[in-house]
Amino acid sequence: MTDLQTSLFIIGGAFLVGVISYNKWQEYKAKKSVERAFSGSHDDVLMTPGKDSGEPQVRQEPKLFDAENDADRAAIAEPSHDAIEHIAQQHALEPQSGNPAATAAGHAAPAMRKELPVDDLIDCTIPLVLEAPIRGDKALPALQSLRHVGNKPIHFVGEDANGDWEPVAHGGIYSTLLAGVQLANRSSPLNEIEYSELVMRLRQIADDLGAEPDLPDMPEVINTARSLHQFVIEHDAQLGVNIQSSGAPWAISTLLAALARQGFDARPEGRMVMSDGDGGLLFSLSTNASAVAETASRLTLLLDVPRVAPARDGYGAMVACGRSLAARLGGVLVDDSNQPLTEVQLAEIAGQVDAFYQEMEAAEIPAGSVRALRLFS
Repeated sequence: MTDLQTSLFIIGGAFLVGVISYNKWQEYKAKKSVERAFSGSHDDVLMTPGKDSGEPQVRQEPKLFDAENDADRAAIAEPSHDAIEHIAQQHALEPQSGNPAATAAGHAAPAMRKELPVDDLIDCTIPLVLEAPIRGDKALPALQSLRHVGNKPIHFVGEDANGDWEPVAHGGIYSTLLAGVQLANRSSPLNEIEYSELVMRLRQIADDLGAEPDLPDMPEVINTARSLHQFVIEHDAQLGVNIQSSGAPWAISTLLAALARQGFDARPEGRMVMSDGDGGLLFSLSTNASAVAETASRLTLLLDVPRVAPARDGYGAMVACGRSLAARLGGVLVDDSNQPLTEVQLAEIAGQVDAFYQEMEAAEIPAGSVRALRLFS
């Protein structure tokens, strides 16, 4: 079978799964409508606030977008970098951006008091409209059965009686649930097969919990995922500086002692890393030698730019560390072509790093933020 035939087979299979899922969903919605029309069930007065007072209860249907944000829906339909910039600009104008309560419940919500695991900028958010409020103890076993599709993580949050959103937890009571699947990471965007799997498994969970998922259209989700992945590709920057021995190769034992004095930590997987002091990483180091080698003549310091916040000055710290090691070990800072790095070149790179940080900030995915750490994983 040729590569073309294999590709056509995969594409055809994904399309077939999508069609079958759509048809099943239509049948499911029709069944639910009939069940609700002829249902004689009564509300649980312990789970329905205000029932005893005789006040009428107004149901607010969760939705992914407000009417005034229709322009956003049109913008993200095209898989381009401009779409990410447009969404970021809109978020910059809205105080509640990034708050699922604003986009899922369709009303203005107070600023989040804590970081939530569901983020409407980098996740596909899917409201689960509950027939009645549900306890976290009952919901958690079902929700915890769905943690990933492919290599994309899935998280759930719930809206409590005060209208606040929080990760679903024991002891909580929730009027609405919201699922979020990450749209992209370094390796790939969310694809048709992964989304189809998510839809099928989420429907099963919804059935178990007495809920109805408000599913966005697959083409819209896939185009948004591709746009976000394109942003990741364009900003997946790693910078390195090398320290070349000016004389004989260094003994590995001597290197390890010098690196420990410099502040490096050895990780179980064999990497040497420099901590930022708060549990994060500034940059890493490689000896460019095999596990059985006794000497090394070249060290490489590597900065994962989008994963380090500008306030940490990861590039400046890495260059300063390189200079210190070069002076201590008798080496010189060089580029990948083994040419000495001058002060002018280092300053020029620093300017490029600053411009890079500004681009990420403008897209509302600041380097080193939770969003950036999730996307660039």
